[in-house]
Amino acid sequence: MDRLKIATLWLGGCSGCHMSFMDLDEWLVDLTGKVELVYSPIMDIKKYPANVDVALVEGAVANEDHLHLIREVRANTRIVVAFGDCAVTANVTALRNSLGGAESVLQRAYIEGANLQAQIPSAPGIVPVLLDRVLPLHEVVPVEVFLPGCPPPAPRIRALLEQVLAGGPIQLAGADLKFG
Repeated sequence: MDRLKIATLWLGGCSGCHMSFMDLDEWLVDLTGKVELVYSPIMDIKKYPANVDVALVEGAVANEDHLHLIREVRANTRIVVAFGDCAVTANVTALRNSLGGAESVLQRAYIEGANLQAQIPSAPGIVPVLLDRVLPLHEVVPVEVFLPGCPPPAPRIRALLEQVLAGGPIQLAGADLKFG
């Protein structure tokens, strides 16, 4: 049997969900025998691959690069997981939504708050254009699984991955969800 192809992504967030993923400790060694990690911020892969089985997507959609990437992920992935509160609700990343559109936020941060050389950073291909609103994943693409938490605890991540590996339905409910 082919190993499952797994991807992890980090959009607008703090990387805490990936840190919690790393808290799976020695179980990660067992996991490597069952899955192939095909895309992740811990790898130097520039293009999202085709035929990915599961993508754990951390963070909210905050800029045009995120928007492009999440659409590419959706087109090439069987199961998209909103991984953590920023992906599920936009959480802390969306705090800027209450401040108005992208232009007003950039104006406040880089012009009004500047001490020297006030200017809004822009470099095509380097500085991505902000979206006017930060969005949770499901407002941009269909999502199969929501894994809340800031960050989700390692046992919850493991329970999800074990269910994916088992190939049955994914059931994540209750604080006392056990894993085997």
